[in-house]
This record gives sequence, C-alpha cells and structure tokens, in this order.
Amino acid sequence: MVRARDIRKSFGNVEVLKGISLDINAGEVACLLGPSGSGKSTFLRCINHLEKIDGGQLWVQGERIGYRRSGNKLHELKEHETAKQRAHVGMVFQQFNLFPHRTALENVIEGPTVVQRIPKEQAIEEGRQLLARVGLADKANHYPGQLSGGQQQRVAIARSLALKPSVMLFDEPTSALDPELVGEVLDVMRSLADSGMTMIVVTHEMGFAKEVGNVVHFMADGQLVESGDPHQVLEDPREPRTQAFLSKVLA
Repeated sequence: MVRARDIRKSFGNVEVLKGISLDINAGEVACLLGPSGSGKSTFLRCINHLEKIDGGQLWVQGERIGYRRSGNKLHELKEHETAKQRAHVGMVFQQFNLFPHRTALENVIEGPTVVQRIPKEQAIEEGRQLLARVGLADKANHYPGQLSGGQQQRVAIARSLALKPSVMLFDEPTSALDPELVGEVLDVMRSLADSGMTMIVVTHEMGFAKEVGNVVHFMADGQLVESGDPHQVLEDPREPRTQAFLSKVLA
C-alpha cells in the first residue's frame, strides 16, 4: 500500500530524515515509535506531500506521490494533481483542525462536496453514517466548541474517512487529549483496524501499538532503527537505542 525508498528531508542545515525505507502492506496497522525529534511526524507528512522530500521516492497504491517521471527526470505535480492524490490518504493531526464555525456534520461533508463534488444530499447521508460510526450520531449539529477534545478528534477521524481513503495517517492523535478522553479515540481506531483499514500511526500509546499494531517501526535521529512484530520490539528489542527508549517510556 505504501512504499518508501531512501526518503530524505532537511529543514535548513538540519537533516530530519536520513534515508527511510519501509513498506506498509494493505490492511496493516503500522505504528511509528520513537523520541520527539526523531522524524516520525515529518515522515508521515511526506507520505501525502504536505512536506516535499529532498531525496528518495514514495508510492501509495503503486502511484508515485508528488512527482511524475519524464525520461530520467522527476517533475513535481501541480497542486490540483497533488490534491487528488491526497484524497486517497486521510490524515488525522494532533490538533483537530476543525472549522469552528461549522457543525460536526458540516465539517465531515466539506471534503466530499468541495473536493469530490459529491451531491450534498449524498454527502449528508454518508456523513451521518460516519458520525454514527465514531459514536457521535447525536452530535451532528454541534459546533466544535460544544464538543470535548475526544469528540472533536472523532469528528476529525470521520472527516478523513469521508473521502474514502485507501490509507489513514494518524499523527499522535491522542497527544492533545486529557487522559480520560484518550480511550474513546483509541476505540475508534481499533474499530477501523478491525475493518481492515490500512493505518500508519505515530503514537506514544505503547499498549495500543502492542494490541492493535501489526508491525512497529522504531525511529531515532532521522533513521529507522528497528522494525518487527510489536511484541518482539516492545518486549525484547534488539537494538540498544530501542532498549534505551523503552526503558524510559515503559518504566
């Protein structure tokens, strides 16, 4: 579903990604773990071209992301072409990024009606189904300011699902939530995993990674340090850098 080869990204003189290569299979839940500043979120943003890579190549469902090849050269796609690609890659951020002046339902149907030109009546019907799927059927007419952080994040998930993406990217989706609200968001993500959705999750929720993840990728200092079965990586990591990180977060 996702193929990354030697992905490199720098901000100024700081090389944030130093040649990341990995594959994510269809239906897989891949969890990206690692300390802050390791490049996890940047890599996630590269997958849907929110960040332009400086080197390497990325494909989603066999389609090169952000660029097209012409002869021996790569040319960056125009913005409307990139927008079409992004419609297949849903993304949920740390902050909910909802439109504050629109209801939960209006937030969910924005993408289908504006980007995909779906008839409004169809979008509303599908939007209500998605809100029900994330446990918010009774909040369709509520504005973000009337919802808890966990509820806002679930609306954000429904909004991403509304575009019918092939893969969902989650960038620490529970980090901005009060502890008692984390569970309701993770429950929605578990149900997505159970439905077969391909998911790439940047998270510090080790229990979620172990329970729901199919594979864990541990990153540090812009490099992929260790990958494997979640139980193996989290309980018996091979690499000293992984061991040092887990000894702190699991202590």
